Amino acid sequence: MKCRHCNTELRNVFTDLAYSPVSNAMLSREQLNGPESYYPLKIFVCDNCFLVQVDEMEKADKIFDEEYTYFSSFSKSWLQHAKDYVEMMIEKFGFDQKSLVLEIASNDGYLLQYFKGHNVPVLGVDPTANTAREAEKKGVRTIVDFFGSKLAKEYLLENGKRADLIIGNNVLAHVPDINDFVKGMKIALNAGGIITMEFPHLMKLIEECQFDTIYHEHFSYLSFFAVKRIFENQGLEMFDVEEIPTHGGSLRIYAKHKGDTSKAISLRVRDLIQKEKTEGIDTLAYYQGFQARVEKIKYDSLSFLIEEKRKGKKIIGYGAAAKGNTLINYCGIKGTDMIGFVVDASPYKQGKFLPGSHIPVVSKEKIAEHKPDYVIVLPWNLKKEISGQLDYIREWGGKFVIFIPELTIF
Repeated sequence: MKCRHCNTELRNVFTDLAYSPVSNAMLSREQLNGPESYYPLKIFVCDNCFLVQVDEMEKADKIFDEEYTYFSSFSKSWLQHAKDYVEMMIEKFGFDQKSLVLEIASNDGYLLQYFKGHNVPVLGVDPTANTAREAEKKGVRTIVDFFGSKLAKEYLLENGKRADLIIGNNVLAHVPDINDFVKGMKIALNAGGIITMEFPHLMKLIEECQFDTIYHEHFSYLSFFAVKRIFENQGLEMFDVEEIPTHGGSLRIYAKHKGDTSKAISLRVRDLIQKEKTEGIDTLAYYQGFQARVEKIKYDSLSFLIEEKRKGKKIIGYGAAAKGNTLINYCGIKGTDMIGFVVDASPYKQGKFLPGSHIPVVSKEKIAEHKPDYVIVLPWNLKKEISGQLDYIREWGGKFVIFIPELTIF
């Protein structure tokens, strides 16, 4: 395997999570008796550019297909995050009726609907037709395709369209050809335009052992150091960066054309590069020892489940998220003996089964009927939102549990 950015042969394993099905490949009842594909989940770090990455075991067009079950609008906190971003960008940069905002991986229109509410012209790009249909219902015009240089040239450039703002939230890690993806943004961006991208910060993943954010949809695990280099190789320059709390700790980067002198480069760019280098992000030593920490979480999680089940306790999960599937499959949990079922707010997931473990996904009404002793919050980054919504479990003595960054009962 060679580095997807610099083509260096990859020799250094960051972590090995054994074999796992694709994390969002939910199963119908009819599929339970059929074969299920498992792929190695072994992560490498490049010793040249220090991009952390997994091989493309399953093609992106098979992962992001008509059956894709992730709809952004089912998280209230994520919708608020999107709305706050739109208000901030309009106030800061003055986007208006003459602007064009392009969002890559626009999903169900969760974000562009707020720009549209300010009469700012919008265009979404997303490869999943089912989410695009929901976006169209919100009045968000959406191209159903993968974004890259080909789409940028054929659809945008040849039709005289260039974007004043290009947005990509939690998509940069999802693209197998990251060089072509960034090249496409370079082509699609107006001369004085802005790119903002949000992605989980590799430093936070390592610091808090967030190994469950590793799955086949995430082809890359991104530091500011690596991303800055990738953008610069395509003629784009970072002019600002923010550390934000979403997804357990993310970065929001701001980029522009290298020749655009209208935007001053914030000191935060220099400061974050220095912070990462001080931690050792550009040394192989920084990435060593992660596997042992991952294994400890696995053993602690299984010990808790076995101990409490021996006491006769009822345990369920909340949130049929990809990160939960990584954790469950790495721990080797199968069936319902450890975790009775998983609750999810999305009707697109209810009635289906988690990949690998085959744990059923149900609606939240089942919680009050079942009265569990423990609810494992699988998307631990939303623990405040979820525990607030489900606070009523305390009426019968129910408690919440997260396993990452360490076993916590609250």
